[in-house]
Amino acid sequence: MSLASPTYLAAIPSPSTAVWQLGPIPLRAYALCILAGIVVACWVTERRLRQRGVAPGTVLDIALWAVPAGIIGARIYHVITSPAAYFGTGGDPIKVFFIHEGGLGIWGAVAGGALGAWLAARQLGIPFAVVADALAPGLPLAQAIGRLGNWFNNELYGGRTDLPWGLEIHRMDGGQALRDEAGRPILEEGLYHPTFAYEALWNVGVAALVFFLDRKLRLGRGRAFALYVMGYTAGRFWIEMMRTDEANTILGVRLNVWTAALVFLGALIYFLRVRGPREYLIPIGVPAATTPEATSDVSQLDLSARRAAAEPAAPEGYRVVSEEQFRHWRSTGEAPPEVVAHDGSGTDHESGTAAGSEARGDAVAGNDAEPTGAAADAVESTPGRPTDRDS
Repeated sequence: MSLASPTYLAAIPSPSTAVWQLGPIPLRAYALCILAGIVVACWVTERRLRQRGVAPGTVLDIALWAVPAGIIGARIYHVITSPAAYFGTGGDPIKVFFIHEGGLGIWGAVAGGALGAWLAARQLGIPFAVVADALAPGLPLAQAIGRLGNWFNNELYGGRTDLPWGLEIHRMDGGQALRDEAGRPILEEGLYHPTFAYEALWNVGVAALVFFLDRKLRLGRGRAFALYVMGYTAGRFWIEMMRTDEANTILGVRLNVWTAALVFLGALIYFLRVRGPREYLIPIGVPAATTPEATSDVSQLDLSARRAAAEPAAPEGYRVVSEEQFRHWRSTGEAPPEVVAHDGSGTDHESGTAAGSEARGDAVAGNDAEPTGAAADAVESTPGRPTDRDS
């Protein structure tokens, strides 16, 4: 007698393989989906950072901090909220480090990734709010792609359904579907709500919402990121209540439902209370581009020096400026005048130059360098508010 479930007229099939062996190396679909999501998020964030004036390639410097911190945070959240499997009866504490067996919490991933991005932003002299707003639409796209890994793993589905998009679920072991005597993959009885797909589609909608409202309202000061958080948690709230996988509960409600509600309220309060124009950045310490002197003998040109000059210099930091100042700088290469602070002692003091997260309006002092030519093309910037340099 076959253990395989009957075939339905309309259903979403699930993969019967989630792990492939590349020699001795296991290639896991879930890990590939996460990596693909990270690449998409970095691409979106890079484009948005450059539109705000950050030097090309900066997103890679930020990712070197944010991605490992996000993975660590995701694992810590999972272990804290599901401690029995590691420290309870029959648990094995060493498995805390076995990330390849699964167990990553999105709340910890966002918190850990934010901490890593904040540390990177301090090192680069970029206001953290600029980084967060640039990431806002890319993060839900990454989450949507990552959810495809749950489809490969045949996990995180909802209750039974007879809807045409009901999901077939295999009985999995070690990344492979169990098979009956005839070699056919064994399916669980019935069809199930594909809650991973609901969340993936919702996240794509959140990304589109952030793109649209950010362009229309010109959000700044971290409000685009707050909008993403509100959108994601609103969806996670109702999707989480559809899931049937084992989870810790408080007052009979899944822990993640409580978490979604609290995080939504925090993001809503931030979005309503924080005001201010969008921040744009001008690089500090980038020399103006120069043109080599003409010569009658091409063989005398120093080609290595020309190649070095063509490579954009890394900024020492950034000045926060208004959108009008930014556009003027991009079109002319002329940086806005520095702000000189008066302390009442009869002595003028130049204000700080690198942009910090406490950006305040008008302009921020920097050096007198006026990037032009290649340097101006390599870095895009816009309006913001002056701040002291974060060291």
